[in-house]
Amino acid sequence: MIVHIVMFKFKDENKDSNIKEVAKRLNALVELVPALKSMEVGVNFTLSERAFDLSLYSTFETKEDLLSYAVHPEHLKVVELIKSVTVESKVVDYFL
Repeated sequence: MIVHIVMFKFKDENKDSNIKEVAKRLNALVELVPALKSMEVGVNFTLSERAFDLSLYSTFETKEDLLSYAVHPEHLKVVELIKSVTVESKVVDYFL
């Protein structure tokens, strides 16, 4: 199994509403992208300079499934939104 984790820092402008919209659209991908086995989206509550605003934990059967998710049209729509409302992201992918 493959685990894909991404963390995002959002722009200050409309931050709360953008976080809610991104979380909603990410969660919807489970029904739209066949290669996506599971997804968990978490909104941060910690007030720390080190903290990111939202995290994504998703799983895939194979590395090829992760690659197909990366280019899936529904995923790319969410990526476009995320790029417009965030200032930073970090990612880690690993075999479980």
